[in-house]
Amino acid sequence: QVQLVESGGGLVQAGGSLRLSCAASGHTFSNYVMGWFRQAPGKEREFVAAIKWIGTSTYYADSVKGRFTISRDNAKNTVYLQMNSLKPEDTAVYYCAATARSSYWDPVAYYYWGQGTQVTVSS
Repeated sequence: QVQLVESGGGLVQAGGSLRLSCAASGHTFSNYVMGWFRQAPGKEREFVAAIKWIGTSTYYADSVKGRFTISRDNAKNTVYLQMNSLKPEDTAVYYCAATARSSYWDPVAYYYWGQGTQVTVSS
């Protein structure tokens, strides 16, 4: 069973930056896709970015393309989400998730989820 723990959220002004971390334990992630999702009050859970443990493939939602960067450190079993040029509409709880399925954009495809970390962007 996989455990995922997010950290790095907080309050930041518009235009600022945050780096979220997702530490994974309890499983070998060699064939997994790691995804970041977010959910704002009253909204559905939304795909943000994803990365494979093996290879170079990364994926981004249009809303964050060019501003967010997903990366990994396999030795540390950690995935990061660097968020730059933050906007108030980025405010949400951000979740880290893992799946062995290929539909990285679909939250239903993910097996494991972290507890979430709050990101609040003030205007």
